[in-house]
Order: sequence, then structure tokens, then C-alpha cells
Amino acid sequence: MEYITLNGKEMLKKEDVHPYLKDKLSIKDYYGNNLDALWDVLSSYNKALQIELLHHDDLLENLGEYAQAIVQLFHDATEENPRIEFKIR
Repeated sequence: MEYITLNGKEMLKKEDVHPYLKDKLSIKDYYGNNLDALWDVLSSYNKALQIELLHHDDLLENLGEYAQAIVQLFHDATEENPRIEFKIR
């Protein structure tokens, strides 16, 4: 299983989110830098993957509703793709 830790303190602005996620998820192909592109990556991920989010409150404080959308997308991805686990610490 692959383990990825995301840090909510490192995503300060909306513009920071997708380059950060692209790096953390090792996305090598074209990535559209939006939630639809993130969904495409996660829903088709073909390896076992555990994603852990640290500093959830900081993420919410920094990004507000966009942070809520990101977290919901990760939860939805776990329902769509049984190889993905998502935890908030």
C-alpha cells in the first residue's frame, strides 16, 4: 500500500492546492489543476492508497468552502474506488 500524508498548513491559497496535490500524488500526466481532474486521478487510481490529512482545521481556515469540497471529494473517491482510504488526523 502506498501512503500519502497531506498537510493542511501547506495549502494556504487555492492556487497552492493542485500543484501540491500533483506532487504528493506523483501525478506525471497532464493534470488540469481542478477538482474534476483530481476526481479523474483518484477514481481511476489502480494501486492501494492511503491518504491521511493533517491539520484539517488549518485547511478549512485557509480555503473555506474549497477545502470542504476537497475533503468531500476524497471521501467520495473512497466510495468510488475501493483501493483508496482517506483519514483525517
